[in-house]
Amino acid sequence: MMTKLPNILLTGTPGVGKTTLGKELAAQTGLTYVNIGELAHEGQYYDGYDEEYQCPVLDEDRVVDELDQKMVEGGVIIDYHGCDLFPERWFHIVFVLRTDNTQLYTRLEDRGYTGKKLQDNVQCEIFQTIYEEAMEAYSEEIVHQLPSNTPEDLEKNLHQLIQWTEQWIKDHN
Repeated sequence: MMTKLPNILLTGTPGVGKTTLGKELAAQTGLTYVNIGELAHEGQYYDGYDEEYQCPVLDEDRVVDELDQKMVEGGVIIDYHGCDLFPERWFHIVFVLRTDNTQLYTRLEDRGYTGKKLQDNVQCEIFQTIYEEAMEAYSEEIVHQLPSNTPEDLEKNLHQLIQWTEQWIKDHN
């Protein structure tokens, strides 16, 4: 009998710390970490190119098809800056990481974001766009916001997610 494992979504504006948290969580819980950006790049799951933002456009259907079997099996951490493309049935919990705007601006600038791409991502954070998207896409009781400003926040969030994962496994096996 296979142990049932939870599926976790880490979402939030680019630069809030999803990848750092996701990789560390996977390393400490044994869950499988999937970065949607990397998955799309490796499989070339694109549907054209966005000139304005200078980036490829994700082929959402192909991404969902690619991951569906793995998600049904469970034990997956998904890292992506959007969330309404994923089926509601996939996730047991959704964490929206939030970062102070000034810090986020610096982090994105350090990544080479400029102009409209930089402004739009900071505004996305100011207006809680991704949090609201998550609240609409999933049942409200599974959506949680986590502050992600300092190394201490990262430690605290990691600890909280590990505890949640262990408790979920205990409750469902």
